[in-house]
This record gives sequence, C-alpha cells and structure tokens, in this order.
Amino acid sequence: MAFTSTTRRGFGVLAATLLASSALVAPANAQTPPGVLVVGQIAEPQALDPHAVTAVNDFRILMNVYDGLVRYASGTLEVEPALAESWDISDDGTVYTFNLREGVTFHDGSAFDAEAVVWNFERMLNEDHPYHETGPFPLSFFFSAIETVEALDANTVQFTLNEPYAPFLSNLAYPTGLIVSPAAVMEHGSDFGRNPSGTGPFQFAEWRSNERVVVTRNENYWDGTAGTEAVIFRPITDANTRVAEMLSGGIDVMVEVPPVAVSQFQGDAHMVHEQAGPHLWFLILNAKEGPFADKRVRQAANYAINKEALVNDVLEGTATIAAGPTPPAFAWAYNEELEPYPFNPDRARELLAEADAEGASLTFFVTEGGSGMLDPIPMGTAIQADLAAVGFDVTIETYEWNTFLGRVNPGLEGQADMAQMAWMTNDPDTLPFLALRTDAFPDVGGFNSGYYSNPEVDALLEAARVETDQEERARLYREMQVIVQEDAPWVFVANWMQNAVTSDAVENFQLEPSFFLLLKDVVKN
Repeated sequence: MAFTSTTRRGFGVLAATLLASSALVAPANAQTPPGVLVVGQIAEPQALDPHAVTAVNDFRILMNVYDGLVRYASGTLEVEPALAESWDISDDGTVYTFNLREGVTFHDGSAFDAEAVVWNFERMLNEDHPYHETGPFPLSFFFSAIETVEALDANTVQFTLNEPYAPFLSNLAYPTGLIVSPAAVMEHGSDFGRNPSGTGPFQFAEWRSNERVVVTRNENYWDGTAGTEAVIFRPITDANTRVAEMLSGGIDVMVEVPPVAVSQFQGDAHMVHEQAGPHLWFLILNAKEGPFADKRVRQAANYAINKEALVNDVLEGTATIAAGPTPPAFAWAYNEELEPYPFNPDRARELLAEADAEGASLTFFVTEGGSGMLDPIPMGTAIQADLAAVGFDVTIETYEWNTFLGRVNPGLEGQADMAQMAWMTNDPDTLPFLALRTDAFPDVGGFNSGYYSNPEVDALLEAARVETDQEERARLYREMQVIVQEDAPWVFVANWMQNAVTSDAVENFQLEPSFFLLLKDVVKN
C-alpha cells in the first residue's frame, strides 16, 4: 500500500496528541495509544541517511527503515541473508557475488535491483559520482577495500575487492551498508537525511526537530508486516526526564536506563532488559600536543582514575572494567592476559614527576548524554576528582551530544586534552582501524581524534583485516592490544552491558548484541 500524504498527516496529528498528553513529566495515568510504540531516545538524530551518520542513537531508527544486503541474525553478530538471498565468495576472497531478492520496492515506489546497489556504493566511494556531494560519508572506510561494484543483471551484483577483507560481510550488515532509494536521493539531494526512503519494515512519516520522528508500518514489507502500526522516537536528552516519562506511561520503551534508576523498574508494570555486547567507554587523550604527548602522562592518567569505583558506584555494577581497546564480547579476538591498569595514584604521581608534568592543566570535553555514554556527567566529575588528586588541574567543558560530536570528531588539536567517548562495534577491526591508525587522523576522514600513531599497530591492523584465517587474525589483534595498552592513547574505562526497559503493554521486545533496536516483531497492546 502506498504511503499517502493523508496517512502522513494522520500520524502527525496522532503524534501531536500523544505529546500533548505526556508533557515533560506526564501525569501518572498517561497512556500511549494502542498499536503505536513510543521510544524514548537519548538525543535528537543527526540525520536519517545511514551513509552519513555514525551514532547508535541514529542507527536505532535507521535499522527499522532500511535493509542491507545482509543482516545480523537475531541475538548474534552472525550474518544472514536480507536483500540478498544468497552469495558466493571466490577462492581468493576478493570477489563477492550476491543474488538479490526479487520484487522488493523502496518506500517511494521505485524498484530495488542491482543497479540501485551499485548506485549506493558508488555514491559513497566515488568522488565523481553526481550525488557524492550529498555526504560526507564518515564510515565509508568500512568499504575502502572495494575496487569495483557491478550489476551483472537485474538481480545479481558483484563486488571486487583490492585484497581479501575479513570484515566485509559484517560491515555490509552494519548501518553504513543499508541500501537507500536512489530516486529519493535524486529528488531531495542534501535534504535526503530528512526525507528518507528504504525498503525496511517501517517507512518514514514525519520528523519534528527536538520532538519526534514518526515511522509507520510498511504493509508490503518482503519479510512480513510489523506488529505495530507506527513507532514514535522521542528525543529526551535528560536521563531523569526519560525515567519520569517511563514511570508515568508517557513512553513505552526507554533505552540506556541510568544505572541508579534500574531499581525503579523492578515491579510488574515494567520489564528490564539486559544484553552484553561489544562496547567500550574510554577517554581520548590528545597525544599530539600538551601533557598527553608524553606516554608517561597518558599512563599516569590510567593509573590515577579509580575505574573500580566508577563501575561499582557511578555505574551501579552495570559494566566491567576495561583492560584495553578490544571489548571482551569479541571472545575469539580478546587478549585475556591483559590486566586493567590498577588504581595506583602513587604510581601516577611518580610518572608525572618523571615527565615533569606535575600540576598540568587539562581541558576535558564531557557530553550531557549520547550513544553508549552511560552516565557521562557523573563519570566526568568523578574522573576530574581522581585526576585532581594526583596533581592535574582539570577544567570540564560540557556539550549536548551532537554538538559534542561536532567538537570531538574533527580532532582535539587546539581544543582539548581529553574527551569522553564510547563505541559499540560489529567487529574487532572496526574501532582500532577507524580510531587508532595513523591513517585515521580526522583530516583524512577517520576518528583518531587524539592523533595516536604507532607504525607497529598500523601494520598489525592492516595485516589482520586481510587475514582470512580467524586464528591468525585473532593473534594479530591480541598483539595489537598489548601495544596499545602500553602506549595508553586512551584511558580504558568500562565495558557496558546495555539495558532498556519496556512497559507491560509491550511484547516480543529484545535487545541485540549489535546495540540496534529491531522493532518489526514488537507488539504493543
């Protein structure tokens, strides 16, 4: 069934009515409409173009509007068919041939076919493509190994890589690999991010800035119709307000429950969901200039911060102490021999004295909230106190999440000495390749905002991503972890167990190790 302007207006009225009935602190008897799922998000999305965004906050919406060629099987990070029904890989690991699902259309009515797939990847990767300027595409790094992508016929697309690339299928399942409607991009240009069109179980209806994003059920979805008529994503940046809305019935689902609030949802009216996943909460240190250009000072910061107190007291036991740059959820690649930096203020003071850095002044960027950031302001103030106790003079600057990303992602040079950050990733390659390599400095499109550089780490990461033997690939990652922990480009703080809470009207909800929200099968009574 085509999505009409009348339907769009109808859901706009519905959403407005809903918001009127649940103000910032809704009355105790507030109820959301049956068949409409209301999700309390942590922030306003940056855009609804999957190729142009990087935050899980945005991905939680996008995964319900778009499909990729492949997807993660429910409850795992294993890849299964989606828009591609099957695929073949050449013996040398450089040619992937996908057989596409027939009869699928984008929400705007245009056809999904091999030419649409080619168009998507050329838009991201080819600077001469007429719609490349609708970017930037910050995670196109994921597909840097693609040499050519060709439509062999309407239902067959072939990718040729410049070398074997172990994370390729996993990266295709990530939001950067989602397939957008070429016709919609051509119609809306740089405004496509506010006028999205995919092939997913829900289709875009409305976006009112700082109020809501509304998506409605795609009645012609190739994988069966969704269990709810619509989903309303509400940005509620203040965690206490999200808690109040959840308790009062103004929202049906709340993501990233503050650790101190989890106990408030233990009764029959709510269900708390938890799911381990590959998450790392860390501090980026500016290794290019200032005190943290000296490795000893970076190590001192790791010794100075009481991570056990952060995990147990601030995060209420909802996370574990991180030992290095790779989350333990990647069990096959994780170096279990690594021990976290112990809390040792005396050792921190010794290192600062050796580096002649006692009393060093630090500017510390802290966010009000954001994807996977847990409880960032209490975390930031506790870290500030720990660093002050060993002699650092720390000034905190606090920013709203999207503003924060706009300050941190371009690099800390000339701005700050350290910044909070969290990543939820799909492969052991992703975070270090995008944020620790020399070739991932911000000025070339990467996320190495602290300018860490070690040629040995670069070589290990390059070797690991072309290694098709998983045991050897794991050995390379484990070796990388040892070096990075010693170099201390970050303060390794915590690995989180993600959580969410749902009302008793919500059925079939589950969290995914990918950290995405997959809402097609959720039923709202």
